[in-house]
Amino acid sequence: MPLALEDRLAIAELVALHGHLVDDGCLDRLGEVFTQDVVYELADFGRDPLVGVAAVAAAAVALGDANPVAHHVTNVVVTEAGDGRARVSSKGLAVRADGSCGSVTYDDTAVRTGDGWRISRRTVSARRTPLSTPPAPGR
Repeated sequence: MPLALEDRLAIAELVALHGHLVDDGCLDRLGEVFTQDVVYELADFGRDPLVGVAAVAAAAVALGDANPVAHHVTNVVVTEAGDGRARVSSKGLAVRADGSCGSVTYDDTAVRTGDGWRISRRTVSARRTPLSTPPAPGR
């Protein structure tokens, strides 16, 4: 069954909530965004995956002043994936204290839980070059 408009809106708001919680230091509320066993993939940054909400929160605390002062998310695309899941692709912008900015792509799997939609898997990929060339068909 296709995702209802209400589900699409709830998922888009879920993705947006992450930046508000992190920027406000409300790391104890990350369970409102992620499943307790979330897998947060950071291989593109040379890091092992974070597993679980507590690990995601601890990583943010460990970054300390290296954290961005603002996380912004945009270009949210939600695709129904079956079995109470949705694929979500979005763009993230991080503004640092020195005014520099970085861009990432978030590839998320959202799952319907008893508490509403939550992200069960997030892969964060850095945007380092303009106009990336997609892989050739069959590759």
